[in-house]
Amino acid sequence: MKKKDKEIKAAPSKLWAGRFAVEADKLAEEMNASIGFDWRLFSHDIRGSVAHAKVLRRAKILNAKELAKIIKGLAAVEKDITEGRIIFTSDMEDIHMAVEQCLTKKIGALGGKLHTGRSRNDQVALDIRLFLKVEIDGIVRLLIKLRKTLATLAKKNIDVVMPGYTHLQRAQPVLFGHHMLAYYQMFKRDTERLLDLKKRVDVMPLGSGALAGSPYKLDRAYAAKLLGFAAVTENSLDGVSDRDFIVEFLSAAALIMMHLSRFGEEIILWSSMEFGFIELSDSFSTGSSIMPQKKNPDLAELARGKTGRVYGALITILTVMKALPLAYNKDMQEDKEPLFDTVDTLSQVLGVMPEMLRTMKVNKKKMRAATVEGFLGATDAADYLASRGVPFREAHHITGSIVAYCIENEKTLEDMTLTEWQGFSGIFKEDIKETVLVESSVAARKVAGGTSKEAVLVQLKKVEAELKKPMRAAKPKRV
Repeated sequence: MKKKDKEIKAAPSKLWAGRFAVEADKLAEEMNASIGFDWRLFSHDIRGSVAHAKVLRRAKILNAKELAKIIKGLAAVEKDITEGRIIFTSDMEDIHMAVEQCLTKKIGALGGKLHTGRSRNDQVALDIRLFLKVEIDGIVRLLIKLRKTLATLAKKNIDVVMPGYTHLQRAQPVLFGHHMLAYYQMFKRDTERLLDLKKRVDVMPLGSGALAGSPYKLDRAYAAKLLGFAAVTENSLDGVSDRDFIVEFLSAAALIMMHLSRFGEEIILWSSMEFGFIELSDSFSTGSSIMPQKKNPDLAELARGKTGRVYGALITILTVMKALPLAYNKDMQEDKEPLFDTVDTLSQVLGVMPEMLRTMKVNKKKMRAATVEGFLGATDAADYLASRGVPFREAHHITGSIVAYCIENEKTLEDMTLTEWQGFSGIFKEDIKETVLVESSVAARKVAGGTSKEAVLVQLKKVEAELKKPMRAAKPKRV
């Protein structure tokens, strides 16, 4: 026997090993393998394989008996994986080859017939889309739950007044409910973004082959129907190389985490002794290993901190895809870990946030006191003068002088006597004392989208109607 023949005989039993004469280097094999993370696609891979088998039957590549045997074998493989009887190792390479190897062990050489007319390139593109469709639905449900919690908080605390801030300085009084509904709007947009991008996820690449399509008469529309896709990809090169939908999902996820981090930061501030606006439940706080008095808002801090890893995932996939020529390249194996990590991180934070908010206590007295101490009625005093003919810039200057006077004399605007008001302008009358009350300031802002109770109740009515009819993804063109 020739030396070359011996080398061929020694080659590993990988499904693609016919071209190769020697075994892969062990470290190279480990680096090449994705089974360590893409195993979690196993149910989607098996679902896609069942659909492909049915397509092969329709194309008369499989007979009825072969189809039944493959489907039964795939069900057995899925059961084995689910129940932990299959140990994934690097020599399996990826979940697609692992499933095929396990199937072949169960049903023999027929298992190898399943790969007819498809490539791991269109297979992985299919699996990721199936995975992401499910995960988007789950994240949308979590977002809706969070939005419901915010609406409930707003309604429950409809008369609670708090300082509104700009530059983290007290600015004007607002209703606490108005503040909650501001976050509701953020998470509503997040929901809309996810449902919109789902249209672009809901397109089936199976049948694209390695890059050029398939020479077999595969009914792609039938496969799409079996798998619940609304459309099929229109170009085989794009079908296997497109990861825009992952970039888009990670971008939407980054925005959600940004909103969660902003909310987390406010919860952290509000729960501090310096603010004292809220108190978090012990169930969503931690203590210090050295300082017994501490009650730390760690969950809110983690919501803030985990935002960085989601941003990192977005930058990772953008960098992976940068300048890649068509079609599939091994670089694209790096798409899954950042995607999986983002799905897990986002689901975890969104899972915790509603209950943390639901169980927190709102300190109504502390919030109102902060609005009074911060001279938040100053704008209303300026508007009082402006509405009576004083140029606003002059009214602004007069009111600024009044605030300076109050600070110097340790007074609030509510403490000012009419004589003191008129010492700055004779235009002030007795009703100025009512005008600068924080409740009056809030009530005056009845404009649509404003912070008055009347305007907030209108917002709430619309919000409650929206939540009774959860938004659904629009469908792309039907196949």
